[in-house]
Amino acid sequence: MTEQNNHSLGNNARQARTRWVAKTGILSAAAIALMYLEISLPLFPAFLKFDFSEIPALLAAFSMGPFAGIMVELVKNIGHLPASHTLMVGELANFIMGSLFVGTAGLIYRYKKTRGGAMISMAAGTVALTVSGALINYFITIPFYITVMGLSMDGIVAATQAAGNTMVNDLSSLICWVFVPFNIFKGLVVSVIVGLIYKKLSPLLHR
Repeated sequence: MTEQNNHSLGNNARQARTRWVAKTGILSAAAIALMYLEISLPLFPAFLKFDFSEIPALLAAFSMGPFAGIMVELVKNIGHLPASHTLMVGELANFIMGSLFVGTAGLIYRYKKTRGGAMISMAAGTVALTVSGALINYFITIPFYITVMGLSMDGIVAATQAAGNTMVNDLSSLICWVFVPFNIFKGLVVSVIVGLIYKKLSPLLHR
């Protein structure tokens, strides 16, 4: 291989890295903006907010691989730290759960880039999001809020029942009837939106 060819390959590699960083940065900025646009949902307590910030992360995972999606999740949660009300524990939990969601989906899609593969990957990602959310909230975040931040289980139950969800009366039922359906719903909504827009955005994402 000639020196000219080596130089050309080096330039191509640098350009590819530059494009990867640029696209990851743009999608991260979109994810940060969407994470700040939180909304409350009926039947869910006011402290549990829904946002669409997993959409850019999932687009990154599909177009550039699972690591890119995880990087978007990382930057997004770092960008949300100034608004944290949970001593950063909420952002850490969001990062872990979001990374498992987009990482699982992106990894499966990498090896099965078909419409069916995309559906399977997003379904698997939703399962990963839901299971991790149940475990993290049961063992880490809710106990942390109670022991460190001064919340009480009775107060959390009361807030949930005030939202209209009367099936919650303890930590186990909180996980079962709040966090599990919330994360299933979130995974489904994000998956449907990405499924609708990915092919249209694909030419831009793969430049």
